[in-house]
Amino acid sequence: MQQGGEHVSNKSRADYFKERRENFKAFHVEVEKNKMEQFEKKLQKERKSKKEWLYEKIDEEISK
Repeated sequence: MQQGGEHVSNKSRADYFKERRENFKAFHVEVEKNKMEQFEKKLQKERKSKKEWLYEKIDEEISK
């Protein structure tokens, strides 16, 4: 018995991730735990995700 979602063929899964890699690029950094927790609290108050915040900052930098 399968649980946790639909069965996806390996080909369609591979195609999905191939297309995703063509359209997205990862951005990963490690940040001190205390600093990140403070940042997450600030974002929570603003009702904003890390992704939304990052996109805003990237757009600001691009438009300079």
